[in-house]
Amino acid sequence: MQPQDTTCLKAVVEELQPMLLPARFEKAQQPSTSSVQLGFRTLTQRLWLELRWQADGARFHGLPAPPRQGEGSTLAQQLQHALGGLALVSLEQPPWERVVQLGFAERPGATPKRFVVLELMGRHSNLFLLDEHNSVIAIGRQVQAHQSRLRPIGTGDSYSPPPPLQGAFPSRIEPFEQWRQRLLLRPETLGKALLQSYRGLGPALREQLLEAANLSSTLEVTLLTEDQLLDLFSVWQRWLNDLETNKLSFSPWGKGYRCWGATAEKSDAADQNAADQKNEFCFNYALAAFYGAGEQRRQCEIAQQKLNQQLQQLLSREQRELTQQEDLLARCSGEALLQMQANLLLCRPDVASSGHRHLLLEDPAGGESLPVELDPQLSLVFQAQRFYKKARKLRRSVEAIKPRLAHHQRRLELLENSLLQLELANPNDLELLEALQSDLNPFQTKKSQTKRQHKRPEKEPQPLTLTSSRGLRLLVGRNHRQNDWISFRNARRGDLWFHAQEQPGSHVVLKGSEQLVAEADLQAAADLAAHFSRSRGNLRVPVLMVPVEQLQRIPGMEAGLVRHGGGELLWGEPDRALALLPSLKP
Repeated sequence: MQPQDTTCLKAVVEELQPMLLPARFEKAQQPSTSSVQLGFRTLTQRLWLELRWQADGARFHGLPAPPRQGEGSTLAQQLQHALGGLALVSLEQPPWERVVQLGFAERPGATPKRFVVLELMGRHSNLFLLDEHNSVIAIGRQVQAHQSRLRPIGTGDSYSPPPPLQGAFPSRIEPFEQWRQRLLLRPETLGKALLQSYRGLGPALREQLLEAANLSSTLEVTLLTEDQLLDLFSVWQRWLNDLETNKLSFSPWGKGYRCWGATAEKSDAADQNAADQKNEFCFNYALAAFYGAGEQRRQCEIAQQKLNQQLQQLLSREQRELTQQEDLLARCSGEALLQMQANLLLCRPDVASSGHRHLLLEDPAGGESLPVELDPQLSLVFQAQRFYKKARKLRRSVEAIKPRLAHHQRRLELLENSLLQLELANPNDLELLEALQSDLNPFQTKKSQTKRQHKRPEKEPQPLTLTSSRGLRLLVGRNHRQNDWISFRNARRGDLWFHAQEQPGSHVVLKGSEQLVAEADLQAAADLAAHFSRSRGNLRVPVLMVPVEQLQRIPGMEAGLVRHGGGELLWGEPDRALALLPSLKP
């Protein structure tokens, strides 16, 4: 996410000051380990601020009323105790610094007794709660000596501002020649020269300035022509003018945003509309929406990576268990041979007098000769009974191994289907990722865990709902619970179930109970089942069609697995299903 620079921070502070000062502090909560949210009450409304010091997302802005969360954290309680009964009387940003300071006093006009300081400095970002003597009461994160040689700081220490940024202060009154000479003093690329010559510039703002001047950050400063420098200086002056006159507004820019350079001429009505929006914190709320969406994307990426890692581990574990059972089954394959050897011994009484330890006994039925190791001191009957006993033991082992083998095969099928659904999932669909995560709970439950856990009431599954060209509903399960729901609980007589043959994939149910089904509807369902399967890259995929009344759950297995008798084979084309996907219902 784009870091919040000095320009953006100035726009936030300028918009907040007239609406927030003075305001009575009401509430503090900590929704995450690196952020706090402060609630204030003015004469007309209740307002919230978010202060975040996370390295890759440090920011300060107003936001709509958030949900209640993190009220009992230690930092939230310290803020609640220290600021309770006080009023916010000052909100300041030091010139060209990514630092914002909030002052709290007993009443407007009084001397501040508490300060909250937020430093937005990348990985050095932090939050401080100070008393009237600038001593640290609480801190977002402790900074030990081995973490920072210049500025270790912790609870109880005296607060000192961060070292000032290097470079000159940008100014509108600076003449072109002085600005030009300052850049040319550094034989660097243009991008580096700008950042090193002036303070208050971030990578995003630098790229915006250069883009507006049609220049590249990789150009050498010494190779710039006079016209190129004049164009860049003109853009530079325009940015400073917007900053000084507070003509700052939020507008998308690539994957981020920009706060300056609005070129659209507005009518009087448009100006009035913009003023009304400003009174409603349009900049702060736009910034909150931008960072909120980015935070959701980040959470989805983390959840997706974690889920993929868990699935890979569970797949490896189940595959190991399956291999062990297969090895055990292979060792038990000699049951028939032992039975035959015992039968042959009882059919050859002449063997006892031969005195040989190793014999080849011919099968009376005309089969191959079987090697048998005998003990001359033991009777044939005793040795035959020993062979029979071993055969019975192996037979019991086979009867015990086969169910376990089928159990691990079905669990592997479920996990492979979850992995497929993760690959097909929208990377920003956090709800679906959480549903896929819940599908793994039966695979991760420890046998020793005997305590009953309180289960929250589960919401009704929301499968993917599509519509065929004739208006018939098609339900596509995107996790185990949705597959089970559309195949059994939501199914009605007349509905048809589709699934790619002998491979992981989604369950697809055509709601034939709602109206008559045509050939085009069947083909659409088959195409969807092919598309949401492991073979979606093939031109054609075999798909099974089964009436839902012929489906059965597999006893003892998690939701999402079915068995059926019969069915009709259709051929689905995955690419043809793309025409149905835009009809996704919200």
